[in-house]
Amino acid sequence: MTNAPSTVHRPAAAAGTIQVWSDLLCPFAHVALHRLRVARERLGLQDQVRIDHHAFPLELFNGPHPRPGTDSEAVGLGTIEPAAGFRLWTAADWLYPNTVLLANEAVAAAKAQGLGPAEDLDRALRRAFWVDNRTIGHRTVILEVAAETGTVDVDALTEALDSGRHRADVMTDYAIACTDEVTGSPHLFTPDGTGVHNPGITVHWEGPWASGFPVVDEHDPDWTETLLKKAAG
Repeated sequence: MTNAPSTVHRPAAAAGTIQVWSDLLCPFAHVALHRLRVARERLGLQDQVRIDHHAFPLELFNGPHPRPGTDSEAVGLGTIEPAAGFRLWTAADWLYPNTVLLANEAVAAAKAQGLGPAEDLDRALRRAFWVDNRTIGHRTVILEVAAETGTVDVDALTEALDSGRHRADVMTDYAIACTDEVTGSPHLFTPDGTGVHNPGITVHWEGPWASGFPVVDEHDPDWTETLLKKAAG
């Protein structure tokens, strides 16, 4: 018995965008996006290049987010990119978000308002989790974070979340993530078809994943300029 060919395919990245497939609780994605934003500002390309977010929902592959693995990865990556902002979870254990599917829906809903609001919400949600220890899987927190961006129409976002219509967007992303077109979180694509998975970082684990710790073998932020210039055309 053979598997039927996939009927879903990754859409091409539009001109002036970098398509980013990632999980909100992935520390590697947090570092990549931080480096991308810093380089974009340094190059003066804020108006020329937008980030187009797509979900790579790790929880649909692996089950509820495993906090020990996330914590250990954050410690390892925080040493190479402290400016990204990493804090170990210090809020109550029962507030830890073991699912962020609704937050993914929120980013998809914000994208209906434009790539700018979606990018702002994605960034704010990551900061809310990594820096502020907020439960970004909960509807109330998501809407609070959205209001803090100043760019997201919160009334429209609320209606979209309550209708549930953007769950289909997340599940379409997941279906594409299940193909070999997207490798993992983060995976970045430019309009010319260039794709880079976990750019600029090579790691290995000492001991078992989650009970051991990650060791960064190499890291190089210079990939950002190449991708940004490709996207800008």
